[in-house]
Amino acid sequence: MKADRECVTRLLKTARGQIEGVLRMIEEDQYCIDISTQIMAAQAILRKANGEILRAHLESCVRGAAMCGDEREKDQKIEELVEVIGKLTK
Repeated sequence: MKADRECVTRLLKTARGQIEGVLRMIEEDQYCIDISTQIMAAQAILRKANGEILRAHLESCVRGAAMCGDEREKDQKIEELVEVIGKLTK
């Protein structure tokens, strides 16, 4: 992985803490809207972490494939991105 490991790790640990907090909120039968708000906050952090990983992938793996001259590798990287983008838009 070429992404900033420290940044991504911090984001994921924060998301983990929020999810653990959501579980406690559910166990304590807290207000639904408050639980939903915390779930959305965790989702936002996960999206940010994913964005960091995808950015690094573009800057390293995709750029490297584009510069290497291997058409098959270029096509593979493009197809990977198309699949990921398709999943993000669902």
